[in-house]
Amino acid sequence: MTTVRIGLLGTGPWARSVHAPALAAHPGVDLTGIWGRRPEAAAALAQVHRARPYATPDELFADCDAVALALPPSVQAPLAARAAEAGCHLLLDKPVATSVPEARAVAEAAERAGVASVVFFTARFGEREGEWIAAQAAVGGWFTAHADWLAAVFATGSGSPYAHSPWRREKGALWDIGPHALSVLLPILGDAEAVSAARGPADTVLLTMRHSGGAASSVTVGLTAPAAASGVEVTLRGEAGITSLPRREDGPEPAYHRAVDALLASAETGLPNACDIHFGLRVTQILAAAEETLMPLMPLMPLGS
Repeated sequence: MTTVRIGLLGTGPWARSVHAPALAAHPGVDLTGIWGRRPEAAAALAQVHRARPYATPDELFADCDAVALALPPSVQAPLAARAAEAGCHLLLDKPVATSVPEARAVAEAAERAGVASVVFFTARFGEREGEWIAAQAAVGGWFTAHADWLAAVFATGSGSPYAHSPWRREKGALWDIGPHALSVLLPILGDAEAVSAARGPADTVLLTMRHSGGAASSVTVGLTAPAAASGVEVTLRGEAGITSLPRREDGPEPAYHRAVDALLASAETGLPNACDIHFGLRVTQILAAAEETLMPLMPLMPLGS
């Protein structure tokens, strides 16, 4: 097996807990080096995984065949475009970007350079979830779907390592969790032809879509759910009856390993992965369209008034 040199950009909780250890343990990967916006954090993480800290992203690009990005979307997008221009394959985090022009710039850079790309959607690369998604897409005939994707990241007393994430505070659940829901629903029901969104408490958003396959779906996302009410449920209803997304039995590391496998396969064969940058761009387009429809909820007059 040819070992692929992969560099990691990012040193936050997600990079430390998933990206770096999974890349270091992957038999087909040489974790070449790590760059971060805080040099001391990059040096510390590189030491743990016997990699080299890099002073600049471009120096890391020059020594790598591919890069993995664990950065806020506004930082990820321009660096991903630069990495593609340097000839590096891309393992991206979701969302690719929170603006359509930024996401499109990454897609165009990858297209020009002819590099492979994979966006790490944990549900799509989870073994049980991925098999379920593929099976339901093959069955077809779904009439409607609903997803609740609720987390307690910003709930009172949360001990989440992402509770102080500035970009999540700014953009909320629509952009942080919305990509996960779309990554499950779109391959089953088809592309979203129409979308709207309404605000709920705190950062909670209700998203509704009409799909190219004819089905309608709704999604509730939130990062401020009480811990006792948090969790993930996706239910489909159609000609085949009712089915629900299986619960994950392991952490994100096995899914990340499969995402790395997918990137290596795409780079070797030249065949695009279903979760490539173009799918990531489409997710950004849908979420941006939904965000444009968000307005404060208007109170209704009481009945009989």
